Amino acid sequence: MVVEPERAKVVKGLDLTCDKLPTERALGLVWDVETDTFGFSAVVRDRPPTRRGILSIVSSVYDPLGLLSPSILPAKAIVQELCRRNIGWDEMIPTDLLFRWSRWQEQLPKVEELKVMRCVKPPGISDAAFTLHHFCDASEVGYGVASYLRSDDFRGNCSCSLLIARSRLAPIKTITIPRLELSAAALAVQLDKLIRAELDVKLCRSWFWTDSSIVLSYIKNVDKRFKTFVANRVAIIHEGSSPTQWRHVIC
Repeated sequence: MVVEPERAKVVKGLDLTCDKLPTERALGLVWDVETDTFGFSAVVRDRPPTRRGILSIVSSVYDPLGLLSPSILPAKAIVQELCRRNIGWDEMIPTDLLFRWSRWQEQLPKVEELKVMRCVKPPGISDAAFTLHHFCDASEVGYGVASYLRSDDFRGNCSCSLLIARSRLAPIKTITIPRLELSAAALAVQLDKLIRAELDVKLCRSWFWTDSSIVLSYIKNVDKRFKTFVANRVAIIHEGSSPTQWRHVIC
């Protein structure tokens, strides 16, 4: 039991036996102590529909773990489109983008409904083997990675927890989908290195999953010389993983 002087300010004088536990802030996230879950705070600020105002609102959504990537990426795509059209910082945005922006603002408060368990190791599982699984994919808009921690114990119990995610917009200069999927694969390897350095869990192995047979061919080919774009990303993948760790997943 933590003595009262060592408690946070919001729980000093709190009767832990009957009172509802308050929420706390943890690295910009909302930590619900009662349910031990992380949540998100979304405040729709009053900003003019300009490139500067849109960027201000998008940047205000703090998402250190990347769990809101599917929700934030469409707004970032609007900012990128404004750059592509050479719209000034304080110019009013075109009607088509204004419609997309207004719809995104209306949906933003819904992120507060998302709750993520803080504990990634499920209770009741002992002597478990932990593995990392990274799923990477891409589209014309962007590419991303979602990383999961899987635990398997000797009784056959299995549990998976979403650890972290990352997303990137596709460059303004159009490149092919296979190249974007290769960029996602390189991002997955970089994310694996980050997690292994920070996660206080003994990991058995990492697995990487992609639905691109072209990417798998790039990774498995160690003899052919590629052009600079492909060669640089294949080098990152080979440096942080082996071809045997890569698997094909059918979406």
